[in-house]
Amino acid sequence: MSDTTHGGAVALSSPPSADDGLSAAELAAKYGLTVSGARPGLVEYVRQLRGRRHFILAFSRAKLTAQYSQAKLGQLWQVATPLLNAAVYFLIFGLILGTKKGIPQEVFIPFLVTGVFVFTFTQSSVMAGVRAISGNLGLVRALHFPRASLPISFSLQQLQQLLYSMIVLIAVTVGFGSYPRLSWLLVIPALALQFFFNTGLALAMARMGAKTPDLAQLMPFVMRTWLYASGVMFSIPVMLEDKPAWITDVLQYNPAAIYMDLVRFALIDGYGSENLPDHVWAVGLAWSVVVGIAGFVYFWKAEERYGRG
Repeated sequence: MSDTTHGGAVALSSPPSADDGLSAAELAAKYGLTVSGARPGLVEYVRQLRGRRHFILAFSRAKLTAQYSQAKLGQLWQVATPLLNAAVYFLIFGLILGTKKGIPQEVFIPFLVTGVFVFTFTQSSVMAGVRAISGNLGLVRALHFPRASLPISFSLQQLQQLLYSMIVLIAVTVGFGSYPRLSWLLVIPALALQFFFNTGLALAMARMGAKTPDLAQLMPFVMRTWLYASGVMFSIPVMLEDKPAWITDVLQYNPAAIYMDLVRFALIDGYGSENLPDHVWAVGLAWSVVVGIAGFVYFWKAEERYGRG
């Protein structure tokens, strides 16, 4: 079509388009366009994560291998680090401060080593989760993938590291008179529950750490407080027998103490059910399910904001 102007020139005009008058949202819907990096639905997000399972596993293995690649002892530090921590705690708390009160010597050392190894599993997962997004911004901004892959992969890395440490833990346990029996199989569900709990917590911390990177500087103090409150190096009921009962209950039912007690009960002959709080397996399952699901959903809600700004 053409129109004649006052100067006699001819101006061309295009015919009306079928898209005229449509809003940006309507145009996107018409042509099947979506926002880049938009958050998918929860079910679709889980499906995408399942599709990245090989990446998650490979990434966790690579991180585990690279962790001590510059050290002369290499992967031996995976076992040596928590074992040295246990030795330090035994020297300070077992020998000098006498926190083994009420626990025989042959029980206290595996009790202490188990507590250190199991708590380190949670501690390392949380610390890795805090930096999962903020410490991998180059990867997050360069590639499109479900961001939950990173904190899940870091939690899986810590699980693999714990499994290496279990070799030493079993040797210590046997060395102090606790020999293999059927109850040792309870370690598998106990660590599975702890893994899901750790992953949910790591996911939640990853979202908070992505928004506030300084959180990584605060978390060591939080984790140290949690360690001392969880009975890693002492029996909570024995040490707090002269304190109000509610204090003992709060400390015994905290998730770190629950998972440590489950593994101790499974492995150590002299650590019987009388040392466990009531309904310990139900409480361990509740912590795992609630924190695991809540942490995942909390992380997913901010999916489209990771790596931006």
